Amino acid sequence: MISVEQAFQIISENIQLTDKSIDIDLIDALGYVLFQDVLSPINMPPFRQSAMDGYAINLHDAKTYALIGEVKAGDGHQLHLKPGDAVRIFTGAPVPNSANAVVMQEKISSQNHTLIIDSNITINENIRPLGEQVLEGQVALKKGVKLTAAAIAYLTTLGITQVKVYKKPSIAIVVTGNELVQAGQSLQYGQIYESNAIMLISALNQAGYSNISTHSVNDHYEKTFQVLKEVIYENDVVLVSGGISVGDYDFVGKALEELEVIEHFYKVNQKPGKPLFFGKKDDKIIFALPGNPAASLSCFYIYVIAAIEKLSGNLNFKLNRVKAVSKSDFIKKGERAQFLKAIYKEGTVEILEGQNSSMLHTFALANSLVYVAEKDESININDKVEVILLPIN
Repeated sequence: MISVEQAFQIISENIQLTDKSIDIDLIDALGYVLFQDVLSPINMPPFRQSAMDGYAINLHDAKTYALIGEVKAGDGHQLHLKPGDAVRIFTGAPVPNSANAVVMQEKISSQNHTLIIDSNITINENIRPLGEQVLEGQVALKKGVKLTAAAIAYLTTLGITQVKVYKKPSIAIVVTGNELVQAGQSLQYGQIYESNAIMLISALNQAGYSNISTHSVNDHYEKTFQVLKEVIYENDVVLVSGGISVGDYDFVGKALEELEVIEHFYKVNQKPGKPLFFGKKDDKIIFALPGNPAASLSCFYIYVIAAIEKLSGNLNFKLNRVKAVSKSDFIKKGERAQFLKAIYKEGTVEILEGQNSSMLHTFALANSLVYVAEKDESININDKVEVILLPIN
């Protein structure tokens, strides 16, 4: 059994970002990572641009200027200003080439067509120069940038409609267990409703992954072997829910071994989620998660999502970790590291009741996990503790 820190290190060392890319329309590119530098096809702005409403002037020695016209945003005509001339101008409008400053309207008084400027004006004041954001041919965004709404809008201002991005992985979720039935069906004695598949799908969707298939298999070795064989062949990432422990009807580990999946680790000294498996077959990534829902979701947030993000090109991904003042006492039983469901707010954190690995009710309220290291034995009120903020908002 390995430590939490060793698990992080082993996963990091064995996940390489994909060499697969796709061309995608910007409208569909949210959450993808750029596969290559994007060069600007134009200067931005593509002309000298007024930074505010006011007056564009051709500076001279006097304080008075003759108003000779107007330039609105979108105007394509070019007015010529002699020294001492001015034109009314609006934010975003093109500044005439013969103008060398824009004066905000609050600094000007006017009589008929004569303007009087009440303050000193400097050359190029309130003028956004040609190519201020980026020049034609320069790198607009570098390879490895994750495309946010702002990044997509920025590229659109450059006239770009399509980009090359890292291809997101195809992901299979395999749920095992004789006791599981789908919600909506009649629940017989000894059965429970299956929730791990929809839980993992929802968490993946929230992280921006949608190429997901789900598969169910009873506690039967040959069927387990066949389903795992197929999904490993057809997908980049396989998440198995349940069947990885050592009970008489836990067949996942044996099937993965027969399929020649390389085991990088099995079992982590943590609670919840001790029976966690991580392995690879060629370039395929396999996580076998505990069947208990809260343990499965904890392992997903702590280990799986970072691995998938790295595979997808997002090398900078990591869950936010902060120090917070505990509003709760906690006594740790045993020597395993623990991840405690909690509510973080404004620098404080409350450890919730109901930490059992089978309970999702507490997880439904939590926005964070308090990490208690192997060496730590307890938490007292007002102790500073390490908090992992969950990516759920």
